[in-house]
Amino acid sequence: MITLFKLLSVLPLWLAHGAGWGLGWLVFAGSAVYRKRFLANARQAGMGWRQWAGAVGESGKLVAELPRLWLGRPAPVQWDGAEHVEAALALGRGVVFLTPHLGCFEITAQAYAQRYGQVQQPMTVLFRPPRQPWLRAVVTTARARPGLHTAPTTLAGVKQMIKALKQGQCLGLLPDQVPPLGMGLWLPFFGREAYTMTLSVRLAQQTGATVLMAWGERLSWGRGFRVHVQPLLATLPLDVTQAVAVINLAMEELIRSCPQQYLWGYARYKQPRQEI
Repeated sequence: MITLFKLLSVLPLWLAHGAGWGLGWLVFAGSAVYRKRFLANARQAGMGWRQWAGAVGESGKLVAELPRLWLGRPAPVQWDGAEHVEAALALGRGVVFLTPHLGCFEITAQAYAQRYGQVQQPMTVLFRPPRQPWLRAVVTTARARPGLHTAPTTLAGVKQMIKALKQGQCLGLLPDQVPPLGMGLWLPFFGREAYTMTLSVRLAQQTGATVLMAWGERLSWGRGFRVHVQPLLATLPLDVTQAVAVINLAMEELIRSCPQQYLWGYARYKQPRQEI
């Protein structure tokens, strides 16, 4: 499998995305469980078919582009909102980047590491190793790059992230990812109760870090990606529950800006796992 990943990593991005588009529709048509969850999540968010249809192929592109992003040459990246990153770094209090399952969330950390991580402050991303040994080896190698560190989903990983923020460094988190039991709260997400992580809020409140929202738009015809960055407009309340609710609302607005690239098939409303 590693050899196959290396072979796929040399494909032009337009070809990988074309194959991924077909893969996305193949899985959508062939898996009743996946299709049911995809449609239920999209409808829960009030999305009509014109808004969710594009996300079927985009979900396949997300998988097909991974060999290139992990093992291939850097993909072209444009920036929208880089001034917010530079302003946050200048404050020196650390930065928490919040990225939902929107577009290519893998590229946001890579793009930051390439542009800022090696010359200013590195980024640490929360990382849960895959269960498959061969994939674990690929992912671990791919994400170990200059300006980009990883932290495990353990108490040691949390301490590592706190230390990084206190040193003025950056973190990357997916706030719509279901955390382990005991690390979240049940709060509305598009009007339905979803187990939502509290880690991003606690880290920002404990360290005084700046909170930025970021996502990687997948450009058409394999032209690369555009990383969008914007500040969190609402001030985070001191109450953790209220602060997490603010984050959920911010993520909803971000997803509504481009529902065609959201990962509607993700099991957002599942029960949290017992162990870390």
